[in-house]
Amino acid sequence: MAVTALLNVDQVAARLQVSRWTVYNLIRSRELASMTIGRCRRITETALHDYITRQTEREAA
Repeated sequence: MAVTALLNVDQVAARLQVSRWTVYNLIRSRELASMTIGRCRRITETALHDYITRQTEREAA
């Protein structure tokens, strides 16, 4: 089983070059999958990649 890295909101914001607020809005709207571990919100690299792929496909259509 492949292990995927877990990213925090700040790391995702940096990779997407957007604000933390934008990342939280993506999570709230369920466009970006996330999970809660304790009190911490985490996003897998796979979920981030899937989000980017969907956005790229939307822009190409």
